[in-house]
Amino acid sequence: MENKNFETQAIRAQLGRSENNEHSVPVYLTSSFVFDSAEEMRAAFNDESDDYIYSRYSNPNVNEFVNKVCLMEGAEAGVAMASGMAAIYTTFMSILKSGDHLVSCSSVFGATHAIFTKYFPKLNISHSYFNVKHPGEIEKLIKPETRFIYLETPTNPAIELIDLEYVAAIAKRKNILLIVDNCFATPYIQQPIKYGADLVIHSATKYMDGQGRVLGGIVVGKKELIHEIYLYGRLTGPSLSAFNAWTLSKSLETLAIRMDRHCENALFVAEALEKNAAFENVSYPFLKSHPHYNIAKKQMKLGGGIITVTVKGGYEAACKFMDKLKMVKISPNLGDSRSIATHPASSTHCKLSEEERLAVGITPGLIRVSIGLENKEDILNDILNALNK
Repeated sequence: MENKNFETQAIRAQLGRSENNEHSVPVYLTSSFVFDSAEEMRAAFNDESDDYIYSRYSNPNVNEFVNKVCLMEGAEAGVAMASGMAAIYTTFMSILKSGDHLVSCSSVFGATHAIFTKYFPKLNISHSYFNVKHPGEIEKLIKPETRFIYLETPTNPAIELIDLEYVAAIAKRKNILLIVDNCFATPYIQQPIKYGADLVIHSATKYMDGQGRVLGGIVVGKKELIHEIYLYGRLTGPSLSAFNAWTLSKSLETLAIRMDRHCENALFVAEALEKNAAFENVSYPFLKSHPHYNIAKKQMKLGGGIITVTVKGGYEAACKFMDKLKMVKISPNLGDSRSIATHPASSTHCKLSEEERLAVGITPGLIRVSIGLENKEDILNDILNALNK
């Protein structure tokens, strides 16, 4: 597209019209596609044409969604999957083999941690964790068999950040890949490829959908890497449905305006709660009190839609507080138009040991709050009312 502005690309990058000349892209709910000749089918299966074959391989709606995210992230190519975890696992398995090693930040999503600790040992794949507070540890952990560095920034759920440019320089120096989970920031707020990342992964279920409706995942980056990920996914089948892809592509049209509101609301709530004596700590990247505030201002356009609060009194006090919330609902999801509260220690990160949780800042009193699109005063008042009760 000639116009490079984010918002315009998100809306105007779409499939070409069919013979029906529709204004809105239709949903291609079909398992397979037909050919005019046996030769056309042969050429498609032998990668001599871009013709659609089967929706496990590719689908017009899925391709539109992928193309939009590639434009947003500044990526050469991409592939979409049925969920964020499908995108993560397929990416890992397309790169790793028995005997390989990876380096990861220790503060990763609980399911990602389970892959590293429960399933990769069965495949003779090892990992080393580093604490994002101590990025100097990274280079010391790299071995000859290390294939990539993997990280989240901001992290889930402690909202810690790491300098992408710093880590990318290490990866380049050691001739290994840098893979970044960019789910919390979204491509509107942060583009890791700009700072040297080779691959960027999203759980599209979160902000890309933005309304808690469908599951989806996507990985974008260098063309040659994406091709291998695509082939692994094409064979193993974690394909994104056409309907979900259509929904996600439509949702991307409003990503920028939604994220502006999420971030405005989150900063307002974080600044107000930071002064409240009921909390031991309030964390948000664009609070000046955040230990990684300077990194946030360097590589993020806005602070994101997630805040964490640590309730005084630990686990019991945190649960009582959550039970008193009215408008803000208890759910494991995030990135929804509706505000959501999650207690990571007892839910999303419960598979980590207590020692592992504490090492990445997940204390018994920590609550992750995904700030929604409601009126910011109403969100704040619901939280304050829960405290008062």
